[in-house]
Amino acid sequence: MKKLILSAAIILGGLSVQAAVPAITASVVSVNIQDEYTEVTADAVPEAVKSTIEKSFPNTKLDKAYKNQKNEYKLEISSGDKKYTIFTDESGNIIKK
Repeated sequence: MKKLILSAAIILGGLSVQAAVPAITASVVSVNIQDEYTEVTADAVPEAVKSTIEKSFPNTKLDKAYKNQKNEYKLEISSGDKKYTIFTDESGNIIKK
């Protein structure tokens, strides 16, 4: 009888240990939202945008300009060896991204 109870306790204890180990699964979802910008010439940038850059960032040079479907501009400017990326709308208002 002792062997039967001992065997039952060992079997039930072994089953409860296996049941206590949960299966852990992790998933990571990454979403990149990016507006498609196409490169435009410096002449295609509106004067309002150019004047905003000149006033807000004096002594800088416009290296590249990009435009998206919403008429927003991504401007790469430089001052010496430092480079900056600025986003504006077509009226010259600076957009934070």
